[in-house]
Amino acid sequence: MKNISSNRPTDSEMEILEVLWENGPSSVRFINNEINKKRPCGYTTTLKLMQIMLKKQLLTREDKTKVHIYAPLADRDATEGLLLENFLTKSFSGSAHRLVMQALGNHNTTDAELEEIKKLIDELERKQYGNDE
Repeated sequence: MKNISSNRPTDSEMEILEVLWENGPSSVRFINNEINKKRPCGYTTTLKLMQIMLKKQLLTREDKTKVHIYAPLADRDATEGLLLENFLTKSFSGSAHRLVMQALGNHNTTDAELEEIKKLIDELERKQYGNDE
C-alpha cells in the first residue's frame, strides 16, 4: 500500500477510506449506502469525492466490469499515524502526554479500554527498556 504523506485525506475522504478498510473493495453505491447510515450524503457527492481520491492516488479503480470497484491505495495504519502526528503537532504541541491526558479526562473510559491501555504501556516499556520476554 502507498504512503499518503503528500496526499492527506480530508474528513470526507477519510469517511470513504474507513468504509473501504472495513469492507474491502466496493462500489460507489455500497460506499454511499454505508455513509448514509451515519449521515445523509448524495450519491453524486460520494462519486465526485471518489474521483478526486483517484486523482490524488488514495484509491484504485477496477473498471473491467460494468460496476466500478474501488479499493484503498493508502494503508490504514500509515494514514492514521500521519493524521495523528499532524493533529498532535497542531493541537498539543507534539505532546502525546497532553493528548492522552485530555482524552482520558474527557471520556468515560471503560474497564476494558483501561486494560488495553495498560497492556500497551507495558509493551512500550518492554520495548524501551529492552525487556522483551
